[in-house]
Amino acid sequence: MTKCKLFAAILVAATTVLTGCASRGTVETAPEDAYGAEPGEGGETTGLEAQDQFQLDPLQDPDSPLAKRIIYFDYDSDQVKADSLKTINAHGQYLANNSNHLVRLEGHADERGSREYNLALGERRAQSVRRLLQLQGVLDDQIEIISYGEELPAAPGHEEPSWTLNRRVEIVYGSGYSSSQ
Repeated sequence: MTKCKLFAAILVAATTVLTGCASRGTVETAPEDAYGAEPGEGGETTGLEAQDQFQLDPLQDPDSPLAKRIIYFDYDSDQVKADSLKTINAHGQYLANNSNHLVRLEGHADERGSREYNLALGERRAQSVRRLLQLQGVLDDQIEIISYGEELPAAPGHEEPSWTLNRRVEIVYGSGYSSSQ
């Protein structure tokens, strides 16, 4: 028998074996996940059970109300606007339910006014947000306040669109803040 005929015979035999296995019904294999393992390996659950068990941290979820972390203020004001209350309440509830999380409230002002005045205004704005968080049950030791005044503008420029973005309190999550920062 020549090599070509031997190869053809092996190929026919292999095809016959594979066809015979497939004749009992189609067996679908599960697709591999992004890490190369098939779902269900190692005791993992699949389908709806896996979706129920996997939850993205709300602080990392861009669709969560916690994704919004900037509170804007009107000119020369430390009064929280009504449209920011939903955001502050969401952060307050999250922090009250997660007492191990810490937050730093960074107060800012636009460039108008003296340096000292703007530092005080940034502080008052952060204190306004702090009071609302505490009404939600956030503990005082979970909150740190710092005022940057006009020193760290979010938007460069010397006109109202820039000033509007600079009048803010930023909510910054972290751990181990100290009053020396």
